[in-house]
This record gives sequence, C-alpha cells and structure tokens, in this order.
Amino acid sequence: MADVSSPDFDRTDISPLVNSDDDDDSMSSKRKEATSHEYESSRRKKKKKQGGTPRPACSWVHFSREFIKEYSASHPESSGLKVATKAASDAWKVMTVQEKEKYTKRAREVWDDYLSSTPPREPKPRKQANLVTRCSPGRLVNVMKRFTPDQKEAVRAIGFGSLLDLKCRTLRRSLCLWLLERFNTIRRSLEICGKRIPLSPRDVELVMGLPASGRDVVNSGPDDLVAGLRLKYNASNRGISVRFLEEQLGEPEAGDDFKRAFLLYVLGTLLCPTARLDVSPSFLHFLTDMDSVHEYNWAKFLLDKLVREVTRFRQGKQRAVGGCLLFLQLFYYESVAIGGSYELAPVVVPCLSSWTEEHISEREKQEKELGGYGSGEVVCNERGLGLSLLAEKANVGVLPLTIRTNRSILPLHEENLGNEALIYKDENTLSSKIEGYGYNNALDFSNMNDHSDIITYGQSQSQSTCPLPSCNFIGLYEHLSDHFTTEHWDSGHRFQYNCPLPVSLGMDETFLVLQAEEDGLLFLLNKGTENIGHTVMVTCIGPSNSNERFFYCLVSERGNSSLKLKSYTQTLPGRVDAIPPSDFLLVPFGFLNSCGELNLEVCIWNSSDLVGVRS
Repeated sequence: MADVSSPDFDRTDISPLVNSDDDDDSMSSKRKEATSHEYESSRRKKKKKQGGTPRPACSWVHFSREFIKEYSASHPESSGLKVATKAASDAWKVMTVQEKEKYTKRAREVWDDYLSSTPPREPKPRKQANLVTRCSPGRLVNVMKRFTPDQKEAVRAIGFGSLLDLKCRTLRRSLCLWLLERFNTIRRSLEICGKRIPLSPRDVELVMGLPASGRDVVNSGPDDLVAGLRLKYNASNRGISVRFLEEQLGEPEAGDDFKRAFLLYVLGTLLCPTARLDVSPSFLHFLTDMDSVHEYNWAKFLLDKLVREVTRFRQGKQRAVGGCLLFLQLFYYESVAIGGSYELAPVVVPCLSSWTEEHISEREKQEKELGGYGSGEVVCNERGLGLSLLAEKANVGVLPLTIRTNRSILPLHEENLGNEALIYKDENTLSSKIEGYGYNNALDFSNMNDHSDIITYGQSQSQSTCPLPSCNFIGLYEHLSDHFTTEHWDSGHRFQYNCPLPVSLGMDETFLVLQAEEDGLLFLLNKGTENIGHTVMVTCIGPSNSNERFFYCLVSERGNSSLKLKSYTQTLPGRVDAIPPSDFLLVPFGFLNSCGELNLEVCIWNSSDLVGVRS
C-alpha cells in the first residue's frame, strides 16, 4: 500500500518553479533597483556619519532626474534605470544652450544657496614634506675615523684638513627644510629673521674651511681624458659607487689614488652631492692632476653647486635635494644668536670644528623653547660672517677670530703662532694661510671701532651716490655695492660677465641697474630719446679718476632684423640725468615692440677676458 504522505513527483505541477522570460526581466530589474537603493542608502549614511553636507547637483543631474521620471512613465516596458539614463544622455547631447539654460539656472540657484548656508571648510593641516638628501656628514665621519696618520696628512696637503675636525654627524632636516624655503637662489641669500643675508664663497670658507680663492673648478672636458679613470673607478652611466670608494679608502695607501678617492667621496657625500646615490663621474675631469687640487676655489664650487641643485629641486627636475645642506645648517647656527650666548664665545675658524652633536642638540632645544626657527637675532657681522654687510655695521665690534688646529685653539697673538704657517701685517689685520686648511684671505678690521662711521678699504676716497632717485645714500665707492645689495636687492638685475642678459626697458623707464655677481660692481643701462630712436649706453659706477673700462655689446631684434651695437663703458660716480651726446648708441624706433618697450640683450665683458671678443 502506497504511502499517501509521499509526494507524487510524476503528477506534481512544477510549472511555478520555472520562470518565463518576462519573470527573468522583472527579477533582474528588482535586483538592480534593490542594489541601487542599498548603494544610495549606504552613501547617504556615510555622508551623514561624516557630518558633511552633500554638494549641489549640476545642471545635467537636474535634467536627468526630470527626464528619467517622464521617460519611465511614458515607457513602462523599459527594463530599468540604465536604459532611461542612456536616453537622457542622448537627449542632453542634442539640446541647445538655450534649452539647457533652464537647468543651468536651477543648478546655479541651488549652488548659491549652498555657498551661503554652508560654513567654510577648515583647511586640512599641511603635512611637512620629507627631506630627501644625499648629504651625509655622519658617513664621512665614520670613514675618516679609520684614516692613518699618513692619510690624514695627505688630506691636509690637498687643502681639506678642516674636514678632519668635523663633529656634526646628522643633518637637522626640519631646519634644512626651513632654510630651503628661505634660500633665494637668484640673490644667493638667506632671508631669515626679517633680514637678508647674502652668501658668498668667503662664508663657505669661514664655515667649512675650504679655500675661497684660486682657479675655478671645471668639471667638464673631453671624455677620452678621463677614460682611464672611469675604468679604474668602475664609473657607469649612473656614477661611481660610494661603497666602492669606501673600499678604496679602507686601504692603507696614502698617495694620489687615495687623495683622488677621498675627494670623490667627500664631494659625493658632503660637499657637492647630487640627487643620485652615486658620485658624479664628471668630478674626474678636475682630478687628473692631483698636484694642482689645492689651487682650486673649492668654496665657490660648493656654493655654485648648492644653488644649482636647489634650483633643480624647486623646478621639479629631481626628488632629492642636492648640495651641501650642512653648510646652510652651520651658517644659520653661527649667524643667528639666541639667548645672548654668542657674546662670550670666540669665533672659531672653521666653524664646523666647534659644533658637536651635543652642542647642536642643545641649540635645537633652545630653538623649540623660543617658538621655532627664526626667533633669534642676526649677528653674522659681529661673528665675521656675511662680510659684505660690514659697511652697514661699521659701529659694531667684531668678536676675536681664532684658528682651530688639530690639537688646540690658538688666539691670534704672535707669541702663540708657533710653527703654524700664519702671516699677518699688524695687530688689526689677519692675512692668514693655514697649512692644510687653505684659508688665505685677508680680513681687515683696522678701522672698525665704536666711533667710526665708515670702514676704509684700500686707499680710494672717492664718493659715489646710489643710482636710485629715492635713495639719498652718499658714501665711499667701496661701500656702494654692499649698500645696494642690502637695501635694494630687488631693484637691480644681477648678471655674470661674458654672459648675455635679456632686459626690457618700458616706455617711461630711462635706466636699469645691473650688478655683477662676481664682484658686485654696479652698471647703468641708460636710455634717452632722439628724433629717430632711443639712445642707449652702459656706464659703470665708480671713482671718477678710474681708468678701467668694460667692453659691452647690445643686441636688439625685431622680426628677421637684428641690430648689434658695441662700445666701452664710461665710469661715473653715479647716475646722470642726461646721456652725453658725444658718446651713445642708437636703436631705431622700429625695434620697439607693440607696447613701446625696448628689448635688449646685454653682455658685459670683464677687462681680463677681452682677448678675441672685439672681433
């Protein structure tokens, strides 16, 4: 007998278990709507949880909402939101601007209401960027610790003995970032504590102990001259491996190979590092003759490389900051005093020998207690730094200079000089040549006292005036450059000798001030007006009895035409109101641009570089 409770599968109607095509579309549409509803609900809850106000919809959204509502009502057979949205998009694309104006106006009104009712957003705190640099004084210190006495003597022989006294092992990256933001690469100055402090190779010499005179370092030349050295140091396209140089310096040898490897290592890790991890093989060009290494102007090379690397970093050409950031850090410590502690401390040359990790940590602690960097007082003049500013600080006494040797600190008195190679003219003038340091520039403080109004340099007593009409400065010609650099640093055009400088003179401008980067000399590009064009000439501001003249060239272009004018400068004590009619150059009015401006390319040659220029 069959069990009546068992289902009869042969007779069971299973048609409800099978969906038709219409049912499939209906279920799919419901799932899409449920998914869309869940997503919209989730998005709204997230917005509500974050406490933010949703941004107003644009004109397209206002149109699509209205269109989809009408489309769904007039097309009940539509399978879902996707088809309606596609139809709204097609309709929006063919609408005219006038037809869209209705929705644009509605969106604008909603947006205005949103702006008037929504409180302004609080700006997110800006995260401090991480400083990436290859400047690593600690790595150099670790390598120099293993040097033998003969190797240390070899370092002194090439003029880098000051680095043997390096005690700072780490960079204070927050300070370096702060200084980089205030480093004016065009003016080569630090703008800190409300003042602008020009940087010069002399400052590098005082801080780092590198020579600031001699031949320029040229790191370029024919590749075949350094082919052997590239092979010897395994130089690739990326550079010379720092680890390879460390292995070379670990050998007890102290000859030319050691000196060359040391210079490559110190340039690549401290003095002139680039954005790359390896050492630039271009340095090999000036290391072919190791007997002349001590004759180079390493201080200028360091400063030039620092300016170049920082400029490339700001232009976004490299991620890391190259150059000797340690110089900027130590220069700040020496130039800005906090707590008045500088009054009792003598000036140690080079300055890097007096800054240990303990001293730097204490200084950083004091900076934080005062509220951060830049809270101190600029005392670079009093400490012998920033000597180009001494003209303004003539009534401020300079602290005594002391030269740190390997064993002790010697005050500058004749009885304490011993066997050190130090020469000075009198008790007020230091003209020093420190063996192993290369510090060989004269510092003359003979006329610095509390009652003097000016400082006397040399024998010239000619007076010059500031070329700017709004300035009443009248003083010795030797002080004019420092005055203009300090007071009017943004009013002139800095140029380099033998390099063209593009300038523009407006319709109402009668002159431009040009200042040479090498020596600070001031030149005036004067413009006058005649019947057929503008008269132009370049004058040099200097003693009226000076016989020095500079050759200059002016180039003006207009379309396919080019006008090239050459002449020599006249030396005048200041700016003249009218150009002497006996000597001037003429640029026709046809070379002016559409705004009436005179565009020129000015090139001034130094008198020592005139060979072959005038042809």
